[in-house]
Amino acid sequence: MKVTGLRWWIIGLVCLATIINYIDRAALGIMWPQMREDLNLTEQDYAWIINIFTITYAAGKFISGRIYDKVGTRIGFVLSIFFWSLASALHFFARGAASLGIFRGLLGVAEAGNWPGAVKNNAEWFPIKERALAQGIFNAGAGIGSIIAAPVIAELFGAYGWQITFLIIGVIGFIWIVPWVVINKSLPANHPWITDEEREHILADQQTSQDSAEDQGLTIVQILSQRESWGVIAARFFIEPIWWLFVFWMPIYLYKEFNFNVKEIGYYAWFPYVGAMLGSLAGGWYAKRLLQNHTVDKARKQTVLVAVVIIVVSILGAIMFANTPEKFVSFVFMVLFGFQFAISNIQTIPSDLLSGKSVGTLAGLGGSIGAVSVIIMNWLIPIITVESYTPAFIILAVLAPLCLLSIHLLIKNISPLKP
Repeated sequence: MKVTGLRWWIIGLVCLATIINYIDRAALGIMWPQMREDLNLTEQDYAWIINIFTITYAAGKFISGRIYDKVGTRIGFVLSIFFWSLASALHFFARGAASLGIFRGLLGVAEAGNWPGAVKNNAEWFPIKERALAQGIFNAGAGIGSIIAAPVIAELFGAYGWQITFLIIGVIGFIWIVPWVVINKSLPANHPWITDEEREHILADQQTSQDSAEDQGLTIVQILSQRESWGVIAARFFIEPIWWLFVFWMPIYLYKEFNFNVKEIGYYAWFPYVGAMLGSLAGGWYAKRLLQNHTVDKARKQTVLVAVVIIVVSILGAIMFANTPEKFVSFVFMVLFGFQFAISNIQTIPSDLLSGKSVGTLAGLGGSIGAVSVIIMNWLIPIITVESYTPAFIILAVLAPLCLLSIHLLIKNISPLKP
């Protein structure tokens, strides 16, 4: 049996995994007002709990990047989604801040594998000129998952309460494993369902012919000895808080600033992620279009420049004009559009620079260091937002240009590195 466009089926499943990933992680923030009351928790407890998630998420990106480089994406995704689905279901048993922190920690370390896994998967299944688009499709899952999560979790919560809701969304992940292991039988070079034309299309401009036995990958020291690797790491450090502030704190902001309950949060919080979904696809499409006439270096950098302008202008607009929930979510729509416009290309850079069994490691390192800045931001939020969220928004407006600057200063040319 031959399947036309097999690579699009593969990236479709990775996108679906990302949707499930974001439903699982969004559930806590959406249901927090009721969980806070039931478990007698405070906003400081919330900051502590999400930082437990972020710390284990940071460690998980590095660990999973190495694991994916060792066992491959097929088994790597099975391990990731099995354990994060289990962790999500375990929230059913949460009885206070300690147990909730443990379950969020397990969720963080397991969910982290989705990102280095996707970067490596795209390096295996797509030629260079299509990777940003594939990454955009994958990242669109984050937006779609967040769009779905807010109203769906609000409805499930209304019908069953928060404990059963966590159990239901955990089961969904286990179901995903079945089509993944059936369809993703092997790499493109040896997959029995792939057409000869698609195999040739995928392998034609890849830096190496898949992960051969001779390709043992670079060590961490070798990767970090390259200035360009630090460009990837610095870019992720500066840009990650822009996304995560809204993922973690937007439901709390709506709860505090506009006195929203769980259902009202669900009815408003989904809208900005439409912008994220569109930004993912638009960023991938824009880079693919630039690559028709420009180098990879120019295409990636120009795409990130456009995104940074969108982010900064939108954040400043939110600071000055977002005095209603409708205006607030509209400005966040544009911020997340810009973030995803950029991140689809930033996350692709490891596969532009490295090949084979080194891609997942660099992607994981970038994600881990990016999570460190999120941890710092989560620690700062309860301190700097006592009177207003404006100081937090100003920080984000500064971080976006620093991301662009780090790419230009540390990665002079985005192209395959010499050993």
